[in-house]
Amino acid sequence: MPLDGVFLNQLTKEISDSVTGGRVDKIHQPARETIVLSIRAKGGNHKLLFCASASNPRVHFTSLPQDNPKSPPMFCMLMRKHLTGAKLLEVQQLGLDRVLHLKFETANELGDRVVLTLAAEIMGRRSNVILVDQDGRIIDSIKRVTEEMSRVRPVLPGMRYTLAPAPDRLDIFTASPSEILNRVKQIPDELSKALGKALEGVSPLICREITYHVLRDNSIQGDRLNEEQETRLKFYLSRLSDQLNQGEAAPVMLLDSAGKPKDFSYMDIHQYGHMMVGRTYDSYSEMLDTFYSERDRIDKVHQRSADLFKLLVNLNDRLSRKLAAQREELKASTERDKLKMYGDLLSSNLHLLHKGMESATVENYYENGALVEIPLDAMYTPVQNAQKYYTAYRKADTAEKKLRALIEQGEAELAYLDTVFDELSRASLESELTAIRTELAGQGYIRKNTRRGMKEEKLSPLRYVSDDGFTIYCGRNNLQNEKLTLKDSRKSDIWFHTQKIPGSHVVIVSQGQSVPSRTLEQAAVIAAYHSKGREAGKVAVDYTEIRNVWKHPSGKPGLVLYEPYTTAIVEADEALVGRLARSV
Repeated sequence: MPLDGVFLNQLTKEISDSVTGGRVDKIHQPARETIVLSIRAKGGNHKLLFCASASNPRVHFTSLPQDNPKSPPMFCMLMRKHLTGAKLLEVQQLGLDRVLHLKFETANELGDRVVLTLAAEIMGRRSNVILVDQDGRIIDSIKRVTEEMSRVRPVLPGMRYTLAPAPDRLDIFTASPSEILNRVKQIPDELSKALGKALEGVSPLICREITYHVLRDNSIQGDRLNEEQETRLKFYLSRLSDQLNQGEAAPVMLLDSAGKPKDFSYMDIHQYGHMMVGRTYDSYSEMLDTFYSERDRIDKVHQRSADLFKLLVNLNDRLSRKLAAQREELKASTERDKLKMYGDLLSSNLHLLHKGMESATVENYYENGALVEIPLDAMYTPVQNAQKYYTAYRKADTAEKKLRALIEQGEAELAYLDTVFDELSRASLESELTAIRTELAGQGYIRKNTRRGMKEEKLSPLRYVSDDGFTIYCGRNNLQNEKLTLKDSRKSDIWFHTQKIPGSHVVIVSQGQSVPSRTLEQAAVIAAYHSKGREAGKVAVDYTEIRNVWKHPSGKPGLVLYEPYTTAIVEADEALVGRLARSV
């Protein structure tokens, strides 16, 4: 869910209680749209993070280390100039808007006492961090907004700081359940959407949760509730308001069946049933720090993989065009048999031919004596013309063999690039990205990293344990797939791979034992999950003993051939994969 107004209300209390009265010690800007204030307060040092990125805007305390640039950006230096040593007087939320104002007392260049405001606006792509002087004018902002970018609200140094007018919505802290119900009944829309339009600072997630408890069905419009439904709605709104006003709300992170963070709230969420699990935290900042650090990590991996995706797309396009041209050339070379036939027919009818003829019509003994006209070069003798056709035949025959080899090589390379694209799509760690770069450099697609002192983190295959106690390994990339399958495994171990689509190599360590069908199925599910067919529903997975797997003639990493094999049809069950996962 976005960090909504009610959530920010709870977070504001946490921030205010921790650092009001403290002094700014250090200021850093680890990223273009992120600023961190270190505030000494109540015997401790608190790092308060402000992020104005469009995808992950937020404000909270952080305990995670930040990589700060050697040279601080201009906005960071400006913040240091104005706020280093400043005393935090107040932390204030404007109503239930997603705007936080921090009031700092400091001294100007003349030594006079002034109060500056640091405004944190958590508004999606319009998020910003703005420093405002005591006269209400903008000193600067982490994102400058020109009139060309926004005619409604430009944000530039020297301009007066203003906020867009808030919509006419009710405050869940102060409005009575009857007031909210009356407003909802005036909105002809599904109940959850009507609640969102009626209440200020309440996210769609919370509106859906209210609807879930009242109706269990979101298809009923807010203006069509019966008396019983209206009573339930007022009861639930009253209970929620009491929890918020009495400080009984608590930070909850929602995790999917694989344990990955998906959402967060200030209350328990039940609308997803068993698909989501709630984890309660001691503080809102701790939860946000955990949630967004994972988000930021994945975003960074995606950003740093953009050049590789572009490279693979370009290589794929170029190779596809080359293969298309070679196939057309091969199609033309298949007429070589006609060239040999012309040479044979001319050699058999030399006594009927003479130099200077432009064509010859002879019986075709290859086709029941039918007449065939053969083009001739008048400058050549009949023998030379026959020899010319034989020479053209030999060239075409050689060309066909070369073309078939080139096409086979190109198709193998295309299949290999598809596997790299798949592993890049599934990469979620910086170390996995580095391994892919190493692989591509080894194949000559990119330059090797020649920087000294850069040690590559050693990656191990993913490890799982089946419900029958068998260890299952899964390769993360092509180099690891090849090593796992062709070097590290025993001939009696069981190998799995999705049929005709890119994916990881999966191996059951059999220890010479008979592998139960349940373990075979679970390994097939792991192979389906770690493949291009993850979202495809039913996936065909082939499996066989390692002794039946050998390296592809192309020599490309991770490409193998196998025979015989058995095929299992399974679904990529994320919950099962998460449950069987073990630390390496």
